[in-house]
Amino acid sequence: MNKKTLLFTSLFALGILQSGYKPWDEGMFPLSEIHKLDLKKAGLKIDQNEIYNPNGTSLVDALVNVGGCTGSFISNEGLIITNHHCAFSAVQLASTPEHDYLTNGFVAKSHEQEIEAKGLTCRITDSYEDVSDRILGAVAQIEDPASRLKLINDAMKNIAVEAEKKDPSIKAEVSEMFIGKTYVLFRYKTIQDVRLVYVPNRQIGEYGGETDNWVWPRHTGDFSFMRAYVAKDGAPAKYSKDNVPYTPKKFLKVNPSGTNEEDFVFILGYPGKTFRHRPAEFIQYQQQYVLPYVSELYDFQNSTMESAGKKNKTTEIKLATRIKRNANVLKNYRGKLQGLKGIDLISQKKEEDASLAQFINNNVDVKAKYGNLMSDIDNLYKLINGDAQRDLWFAQIYNSTSLLSVSRNINNFKTALDAQPAAEKQNFFDQNIGGLKQSLSNTYEAYEIEVDRKIFKRMLTDAAAFNPTQKVTAVNKVTSKGANSNAVIDQFTENTLGLSKLKDESYVMNTLLKSPKAIADYNDGLLLFEKDLARQIAEIKPEKDRREGVLNKLMGDYVNVKEKFKKKDFIPDANSTLRLTYGYVRGYWPADASYMRPYTTIKGILEKGTTGNPEFDYPAQIKALWQAKDFGPFAKKDLNDVPVSFLYNMDTTGGNSGSPIMNAKGELIGVNFDRAYGATINDYAWNESYSRSIGVDIRYVLWVAAKIDKADFLIREMGVKL
Repeated sequence: MNKKTLLFTSLFALGILQSGYKPWDEGMFPLSEIHKLDLKKAGLKIDQNEIYNPNGTSLVDALVNVGGCTGSFISNEGLIITNHHCAFSAVQLASTPEHDYLTNGFVAKSHEQEIEAKGLTCRITDSYEDVSDRILGAVAQIEDPASRLKLINDAMKNIAVEAEKKDPSIKAEVSEMFIGKTYVLFRYKTIQDVRLVYVPNRQIGEYGGETDNWVWPRHTGDFSFMRAYVAKDGAPAKYSKDNVPYTPKKFLKVNPSGTNEEDFVFILGYPGKTFRHRPAEFIQYQQQYVLPYVSELYDFQNSTMESAGKKNKTTEIKLATRIKRNANVLKNYRGKLQGLKGIDLISQKKEEDASLAQFINNNVDVKAKYGNLMSDIDNLYKLINGDAQRDLWFAQIYNSTSLLSVSRNINNFKTALDAQPAAEKQNFFDQNIGGLKQSLSNTYEAYEIEVDRKIFKRMLTDAAAFNPTQKVTAVNKVTSKGANSNAVIDQFTENTLGLSKLKDESYVMNTLLKSPKAIADYNDGLLLFEKDLARQIAEIKPEKDRREGVLNKLMGDYVNVKEKFKKKDFIPDANSTLRLTYGYVRGYWPADASYMRPYTTIKGILEKGTTGNPEFDYPAQIKALWQAKDFGPFAKKDLNDVPVSFLYNMDTTGGNSGSPIMNAKGELIGVNFDRAYGATINDYAWNESYSRSIGVDIRYVLWVAAKIDKADFLIREMGVKL
C-alpha cells in the first residue's frame, strides 16, 4: 500500500469514528431491518427510502431473481444485467456444434434476434409480511418435535395458498428467517418469458476458468444481458413471439464513471444460505463430513464428464453446465475447509457455546427454561453424525446418476397411476404425462451413458464400504451375491445399465410413456434398484423427521438464549430472500506482506495470457486495443487502464451472483460475481479482515460491449453516452 492510500484509509477510518458511525460485525439485512441502519453516516447520498419504500417505488423494484441468481433492470424495456455464469445453462441449451454460443458468445442486434432463455424465469419481490405469530401460535401447545415441525410446514403452505387466492397474480412463499423462531410471507411476481440478449465470448465471460475461480486478483468479464417479456396486456405469459418487453416499475441508472478506492457501495440481492447462528456441533458436521465428501465426489464426477466431453463436441456442450456447477461447488467447499481450519472456527464456537452454557447455568430463570439446551444439541448431533455417510450418499445418489433420477420419476408416476381407480387411470395419465415428460427431458439434456456408468459404479462402491450401522440396503443386496464386492458391482452395473431401455430417450418418450398400459407393463433392474432405494428412504424418514423437528425447536431456543446472552438482536441468516449489504471498495492483506489492491486491469489479462494456461487465453482484439490505448471513455485515470474487476468488504454469499453493485447515489457501477478464497467461509463466519467480495467493473462491461462486440445499441439503451 502506498503512503497516499495508507493516509487516505487512516483518515477515512478516523472520519467514521468522529461521525459516530459504528462499523458492523456482519450484515445481510432483510428489508424489515434496514430502517435500523444509518446509511447516511456510512456514506449514502440519497434518501434511505429510495432504497426501499413499501409505500412507493424504490431501488428494490429494479431487482429480480433469475435462475437462482440476482439481476437488475437497467432500462424501461425490461433489459436485465446479471452474471455470465447465471445465463450459462440457458446459453448451453441454445447452443449446438454449429451455433456454439457457449464458446463464441451471442449478440442480438434487435428484439427479433433475441433467443429464449430456456429454464429461466424472473421473480420480483412484490411485498412481505411477518407471520411469525400465526405460525408459532399454531404449535404453541405441541410438544412432539416431528408433529410440531409438520404443523409449522403445513401452516407455512396454508398461508401461502391463502395469499395466492387473494391475489392470483402473485406467487407466495413463507420463509423461515430464524429457524423455529420467525417467519415472513413473501409475495412475488413471476415473469415466465426471459430471453438472451448479449453474452460475451467465453474467453471473456469465463476468463481464468477454474484456475481463477474464488481467487483474487481476478480478470473475469462475468456479465450477460437478458430481457423480460410479458403478454401485450402486461400479464406474465410463457414464451411467445407475440409477447412484448416488460416495463419495470424501476430500473437502475448506469454510471460509466465507476468507483474509486474507499467509495461507499451497497448491494441488493437474494443471498442463498448462511449458517452463522449455529452451534459448534453443526460446524463440526460440515467440516468433518459434508465439505470433504461432496468436494471429493464432485471432483471425480467432473473428471469423468470432462473425459467424455473430449471425445465429442455435442457431449461437451451437453455436460458443460453440470461440470461448471460442480466445479464451483467443489472449489468453494475446499475453500471453506481451508478457511474453517485456518481460523479454527470449531474451537471458537466451542468457546462461545461454553460461555453460553455458563450463562444459562448462572441464571435461575434462564436455566429453568433452557437448562438442557446444550446437552440436547450435543446428543442430537451424536445421532446425526452416526448416520452421516449414509445420509450424504442418499442426498447425492439421484443427482449423480441421471438414469436413477429418470427411474425415480417413472416409479413415482407408476405408483400414482396404480393408485387410481380403473376408470380414472386414462384421465390421470392424460393430465400428468406432460409434466413427467418435461421433467425427464430436462434430465436427459445433461445425460451421457458412459458418465452414468462410471459414476453409478463409484457410488455403489462407496456405499459398499460403509459401516454396517449405515448400510444402504439396495447396495448390500447387490454385494451379497459374491465374495468380491468390486467384481459384483462391476457386473451389476454393466448388466443393469446395459439391459435398461431407460438409456434410450426416444424409446422412453415415444413408447414407454405412450399409454397407461405401456408404462404399467414395463420394468427392469434399474427401476427395481431405485424402488429399493426409495423403500429405505421411506423407512428412515420418520426418524429423520423427528430429528428435524427436534433441531428446529433447539435452534430457535439457541438463538433466543444467545440473544439474551449477547444482549443484542441478530441479523437472520440468509435464506434466498431480498437483502441489503453495504461497505467500501477496499483491498486487504490475505497474508503477511501481501496487500491486495482493489482493482485489476486489462494489463493483467495480458500478463496472465503469457503463462501458457489455456484458461488464460483471450480474444486477440483485447491485446490490440490495449496496445493502442483504445480505452474510450472507460479508463480509470490513476490506473491509465480499464478496470476489470474490483474488491469490496460487503457481506455476500451464493445467490448474490449478479447482484447490482451501486454507489452512494444508487447508480449501477458493477455486478457482483464471486468472493476471494478466504471469504468462502462467509456462510459460517464473516470478518472484515478477510471477507472480500468480487465484482466486474461496469467500465469493463461497457468497454467489452463497445469495443469487442459492437453492442453500441445496448449501451445507448442503458442511457450511456459513448
